[in-house]
Amino acid sequence: MMTAVSDEEVLAATRRWLEQAVIGLNLCPFAKSVYVKDQVRLVVSRARHLDAFLDDLDRELELLKTTPAEQVDTTLLVHPALFPDFMVFNDFLNVADDVLVEHELEGVIQIAPFHPGFVFEGEDEGNMSHFTNRSPYPTLHLIREESLEKAIESFGDTDVIFERNIEVLRKLGPQGWQRLICA
Repeated sequence: MMTAVSDEEVLAATRRWLEQAVIGLNLCPFAKSVYVKDQVRLVVSRARHLDAFLDDLDRELELLKTTPAEQVDTTLLVHPALFPDFMVFNDFLNVADDVLVEHELEGVIQIAPFHPGFVFEGEDEGNMSHFTNRSPYPTLHLIREESLEKAIESFGDTDVIFERNIEVLRKLGPQGWQRLICA
């Protein structure tokens, strides 16, 4: 049985992952600028079932819709216990995308999934590419499309990001990853 973790522990682990992996390894070259400006909202959901988690997602989408990007540019909605199985989480993403449509936010906000057991379909289980989307806890990253487009425009060729990330993660290896996010 898994020991319950406090919101503070969840937030600390998520910040460590953001700072050490996402920003520290430069897995997302767009993350640092919004993080240092305190425009990343971290939210821990304690929903006991999917309906309540959908309510949390509704609230966060509405907040992003009504709040200027200068105040909150992006949100990480984290649930430490509801999705222990990656495949259940992955299936849930279809529902989350339907919520975007319900809120008329398709093309305005996108949802990027992160999970401790994330795997890309068709990739070997041991492939380090999975770690580009691995996080301490199941997480929905709610991203403003407009902010993403601006970041991509200023970055240039974004195809190199994924390739570079795979190389960085291969060099790091699973043990290096573990040391990095558990430090």
